[in-house]
Amino acid sequence: MDTSLQQYEQTAEWLKLMAHPIRLCILHGLSEKTSCNVSYMQQCLQVPQPTISQHLQKLKSAGLIQAERNGLEMHYRLASEEVRGLLLQLFHTSSRFDSQNNHQETN
Repeated sequence: MDTSLQQYEQTAEWLKLMAHPIRLCILHGLSEKTSCNVSYMQQCLQVPQPTISQHLQKLKSAGLIQAERNGLEMHYRLASEEVRGLLLQLFHTSSRFDSQNNHQETN
């Protein structure tokens, strides 16, 4: 076992930031799309635009997402393939866990 915790610091910080339902939903949505704007996110999440903007700022400050201006709109996307990979692992594990729980509940 590798006892160097330093290699896990970035992932731990990212996971702490992801540990909010709105942020997790934003990241999941961005993992499935190339990019999207706040208006689209607001329609999907049904939460006020300022709330989404606050969460986007936290995700951007942590380096999980990037923003690009397109005319008057800001379009957001995942910052790296490393972030995408972490999300894929997280959601893959989560969906396996959910399907196992659903199977146990029906028995």
